Amino acid sequence: MKNPIVHREFIGTLRSRKAFALQVGTAVAFSLLVLIRWPTGALIDLSGAPSQRVFRIFGYGLMTMLVLLSPVFPATSIVREKNRGTLMLLLTSPMSPWAIYFGKLFGAMGFVLLLLVMSLPAAAACYTMGGISLTSGLLTLYGVLVVLILQYVALGLCISSYASAADAALRWTYGAVLLMVVVSLGPHQFFQGQPGLVPVLADWLRHLSPIVAIMEILGDADVGSQGIKLGADATIKFLIIAICTSAVFILLTVSRLNHKIFDRARSQGTMSDEQSLGVQILRRLFFLVDPQRRKSGVPPLVNPIMVKEFRCRRFGRLHWILRLVAFCAIISLFLAYAATTGTIDWDVEMIGGIMVILQAALIVLLTPSLAANLICAEREGGGWQLLQMTPLSGGKVVSGKLLSVIGPLTLLLFATLPGYAVMYFIRREMWLQIVTVEYCLLFSTVFALTLSAAISSLFQRTAIATSVAYMLLVFVFAGTILIWMGRDAPFAHQTVENALRINPMAAALNVMKVPGFTQYDLIPVSWQISGTVSAGFFAVLCFQTWRLTRPQ
Repeated sequence: MKNPIVHREFIGTLRSRKAFALQVGTAVAFSLLVLIRWPTGALIDLSGAPSQRVFRIFGYGLMTMLVLLSPVFPATSIVREKNRGTLMLLLTSPMSPWAIYFGKLFGAMGFVLLLLVMSLPAAAACYTMGGISLTSGLLTLYGVLVVLILQYVALGLCISSYASAADAALRWTYGAVLLMVVVSLGPHQFFQGQPGLVPVLADWLRHLSPIVAIMEILGDADVGSQGIKLGADATIKFLIIAICTSAVFILLTVSRLNHKIFDRARSQGTMSDEQSLGVQILRRLFFLVDPQRRKSGVPPLVNPIMVKEFRCRRFGRLHWILRLVAFCAIISLFLAYAATTGTIDWDVEMIGGIMVILQAALIVLLTPSLAANLICAEREGGGWQLLQMTPLSGGKVVSGKLLSVIGPLTLLLFATLPGYAVMYFIRREMWLQIVTVEYCLLFSTVFALTLSAAISSLFQRTAIATSVAYMLLVFVFAGTILIWMGRDAPFAHQTVENALRINPMAAALNVMKVPGFTQYDLIPVSWQISGTVSAGFFAVLCFQTWRLTRPQ
């Protein structure tokens, strides 16, 4: 604690209003969750079933909060020091690289651990209600969550040491978190129960996700077990993998804390226009959109802001979006083929639900990266003053910014169409379901786009705007699913239905008749809510842009 970086990182974070709001919000939210099911009558359930149900929601909610918040502060820590020039001062100080690293590690972990401490009163109330073991339940849960915080803080610092901008660090960090928490569960679904080494590796890979360990602690069935009895060592495996990966992240980051972190090797590159005609044709066929090809001038009827965004931003370039869409199309075709040939024992509705979740995850991951920096990046970098000196109106600026994001997001809507086409040929009566699901995904895209763009107009820093957009979208898309997991206890049917109506992904799962969502009436109320809220966010974006374009 004598490390000066710990004092600067930890105490500096506590002094902000956002930190105070997070602490109070965490304590209030989890306390209210327990108070909802606190017994008020003279009789109580001696079996402890009510407290166990509340403890499950408490555990999943706490895990989700820590997964979202743990990487935020470390993901921008090192890259911000590097861009401001203060990292060079730290490296030339008497402090060793290990002291600098552990100062940032403990500084970031200190605030997240403080949020974990704020949930202790609610956890104590759950334990007082009975039915929960202190050692195998409560203490084990908090032990796993502490290791989870260490793992994701180390991941954020590692990515921050490689990133060149704060928003890029956040983008890559949340992408890595999505891979570790959700995608790592996928291979086990296909290979479990089969002989050989691959199923063993897939089983260890899925323990990279904390979901399996948390489900074991909370007493739920193993995720995706498909009736196969699996070992009861998920918690131990997760702890082993989390500690090992944390050690790897720590060693990688410390090895970069020297003067070489400022060196950026750049390839000289070769323009496609300077190569032979045959090479140009092959590159055009391979890339579709050749990134090394010289671009023509801006046509007179094309919005120059849109062209500027397409050509100047580092993330969201068209050739990368096309590769992502092709990858998702292959995954959707593989899922549909596996279900058709009987490789996996899932029906068409379950495959459709997986593709809906895959596409919604891509929307949540990519939209803030593309739209949460539309306005604030210009203000932070000084480009907004240049835009004010041009004859472009505020409406043209907004339309150009939005059109540059609408294009890539439209391609994402077509990412899983090949899989849906296979489903249509399997069961032709599903054509109405498929069309309705696409409508739900369209509303999801519009909602995510308008929310991120509105947040971009309200903040001056790109990193803060990106973080807020990610948190709000995850709250809408994943937070409501936590309420759905507590359906019938502690949340009533109407409460769950009202919560799911604000989630366009839940509406798509309802249309696809995924088990657990069929008993709720979500359409067309979900569309009305999403459309109204999106219109409100768009109005905020237009008003803020108009206000910013006025003379100061």
